[in-house]
Amino acid sequence: MAKVVITEEQTSVLENFFRENPSAELLNTYLCYIETKYNIKPVLFLKEKMIYQSADDAVRLLEKEDKIWHEAEIKIGFSNLNVNEQTKKIYICPFTGKVFADNTHPNPQDAIYDWVSKCPENTERVGGLRVKRFFISEDPEMIKSYISKVKYKAPIAKTVFSSVLSGKLFGTKEGVIKDFKENYLKVLSLAEVQNQNKFQIEEHFLDFIQKQLNEERVAPFVEALADMDQFRPRVEKWLE
Repeated sequence: MAKVVITEEQTSVLENFFRENPSAELLNTYLCYIETKYNIKPVLFLKEKMIYQSADDAVRLLEKEDKIWHEAEIKIGFSNLNVNEQTKKIYICPFTGKVFADNTHPNPQDAIYDWVSKCPENTERVGGLRVKRFFISEDPEMIKSYISKVKYKAPIAKTVFSSVLSGKLFGTKEGVIKDFKENYLKVLSLAEVQNQNKFQIEEHFLDFIQKQLNEERVAPFVEALADMDQFRPRVEKWLE
């Protein structure tokens, strides 16, 4: 069995772990060590009931399945001056680029519904009626692109990114991913991952955990702790 060397940083993490969990058992202690050693930062994506090894892994795998963002094309028009530096949320007509802002219109959502239902450029029909389809964005970069610098300019087409989960628009793919990480992923400890049975663990992450929970890997860790004065009493208690 390979000898385990516990670094100064890992020692500090374990000491803090024991302060917060004075009755910690061997398994959770070992998982804390593994989490630190390999810089594991598990996250739960609740919608899919799936746990990933990290937020970046979640993004990488979910992007392959088109579950985070979609590209969309909208028109940006500058025929009005109702978007300004104080605007926090906008409602956008995808057919003309007309926009209603939260701070310059008393009821922008009703206004956009009314607009798209009568918009002459809206040729989409359901049951003979114009569809009431529009976009919403709270992305500062998107809003900035709508702030009018001139009184009139012909609408231009712009590629944007729509969140699959919320439907909101973002000016960049990075904006959607940032929103996804902040609002749709829950950070877990490795011990929480191991001690739950409600959610599925992504297969590569599960394989990693199973390889680590091998007696040939755990035993050298226990021996390394036993060689350290501050941890020896705890090891002796486990062995009892």
